[in-house]
Amino acid sequence: MKDILWLVKNGLKVTFRKKSNIFLYIIAPLIGILISLVVYSGNGDNNLRVGVLNKDSNYIAKDAVDYMQKSGNFKIENIDEGDINDKVTSGKLDCVVIITDGFSKSVESGNPSNIEVTSIKGAQATTYVKSYLYNYINNISDISKVSAGDKETFQKIYTNYRSNDFNLSVNTLKDTSKSKAMTAQSIGFLIMIVLMSAGNLSEVIIKEKQNRTYFRISSAPINSRKYIMANVFLSMIIVTIEIILTLLVLTQVVKIDIGMPLIQMFGMLFLFGFVAVGFSLLTVSFAKSISGVGAMQNLLITPTCLLSGCFFPIDIMPKYIQKISDFMPQKWILTGLSSLQDGNSITSIYMNILIIIAFAVAFFLIAIYKFYSNDDVRNIA
Repeated sequence: MKDILWLVKNGLKVTFRKKSNIFLYIIAPLIGILISLVVYSGNGDNNLRVGVLNKDSNYIAKDAVDYMQKSGNFKIENIDEGDINDKVTSGKLDCVVIITDGFSKSVESGNPSNIEVTSIKGAQATTYVKSYLYNYINNISDISKVSAGDKETFQKIYTNYRSNDFNLSVNTLKDTSKSKAMTAQSIGFLIMIVLMSAGNLSEVIIKEKQNRTYFRISSAPINSRKYIMANVFLSMIIVTIEIILTLLVLTQVVKIDIGMPLIQMFGMLFLFGFVAVGFSLLTVSFAKSISGVGAMQNLLITPTCLLSGCFFPIDIMPKYIQKISDFMPQKWILTGLSSLQDGNSITSIYMNILIIIAFAVAFFLIAIYKFYSNDDVRNIA
């Protein structure tokens, strides 16, 4: 154990002697957070921007617009007819409510019409506006039906309805969707960096075999088993540093609600660290040169991260791609973390944990077999 610790200590010194490695292992994971902040920083306002074109001068039309304004869920802007296309297509407005002449009379008659809600965003925006506006209009229409065409009765009931004070208890639920999306984006980027970092650290084995340092070490009291074990420990130390640093910045600096206990997220990512290290040893065991390791890792890491949902939600991918991602460990760590963010317990994702462990064990066993079955290690060029 003393020899392994000496190798780990020496490996840390050599690794962080280069400033480029400090950037790669420490700074690079934080780039994911910055990217997430840029992507989601402009989405802090939850109120829909609604343009209103009111061609009806009657009080009912004005009251309907006033009702939307007082709801606090919309930013109302009165617009001219010539500005509709420009403001909607440019994104300045989420949707437009067009009230034409005769709207108030149609409501008074009990058959609301002459109103249109349009949006370039489709039903996502229009349905939300209609749920508020049409509810109010239907109430006024019901008053008209009750008054049976008597304008004096209608006016009296309508006035009471407008002036009636309701005791309303409001509980605001915090919208965690943006924090969840930002966390997923950052963790996805971190997963790719962890895989790349572990791969770069394992490349040292190939380099030291090429310059014969490996054989000089093997001729000393330190055998190849201790040497590989030290590399695993070194990789896990650096991977753990990356994970801790990223989580601290997410929760303490950026103040993002990750949606689960910090220890649970750390535990899941730490477990994935073994997958990353096992995968890096696997690529080294099959490669014959440094260029071969780099090519193999580039060929596997980026595409699998892409297909596993590290960069964007996997739900938007075709079904056959989602099935392919079942054979990638990144998918299981991401879905496990997503489940925890949804409020599920750690025991509910036991299958994700078992699959991640299975990937790690499989990678290590195959790598060990390849290392010890390759008798002519000096063939490495």
